[in-house]
Amino acid sequence: MIRVNLLPVKRKKKPNAIPVFIINSVLFTLAAIIASGYLFYYTSSQFASLQQQKKTNEAAIADLKNKIKEVENYEAQKQTLEKRKGIIEQLRKNQSLPVKIISEMGNVLPNGVWLQSMSVSGNDIKISGTGFTNEDVVNYEKNLQKSTLFTDVKLHGTQKSTTGKVVTYQFNITCKVKAG
Repeated sequence: MIRVNLLPVKRKKKPNAIPVFIINSVLFTLAAIIASGYLFYYTSSQFASLQQQKKTNEAAIADLKNKIKEVENYEAQKQTLEKRKGIIEQLRKNQSLPVKIISEMGNVLPNGVWLQSMSVSGNDIKISGTGFTNEDVVNYEKNLQKSTLFTDVKLHGTQKSTTGKVVTYQFNITCKVKAG
């Protein structure tokens, strides 16, 4: 006996094969996502390191600015000290000048002449005094001219004066102190 089955048999359908372009598209998309992730991570780390380098450089710049200020302050202090040193040296130099002037005046002063007043203003000196004779006064002027400390010595005249029985000669001399 032959049996014929007229009822349709349910057959399982063979699964359709996934087309190759879909597989390639998925693989390419995954590769692109992985590459994008790697590039994102790489650029993020580079950005972070650059930000860190920027902070380090800004700190170094701030430190260098402080050092520049210190150097400028040092230079200003040095300049101020140099000015003060120059002033002190000038004062020391000028301090010994009156002593030299008086000493030299006394060294060239002949017997019979005495000084009544002396004024110094800058390099100019005015001397007033009295002598027993005109020759003593002239000798004093010549001695001043020979001195290495004085220049432009000028006698502005003498005036005879009598005190009791004593005759004296009043005189005025001007001169300049040599520079140096």
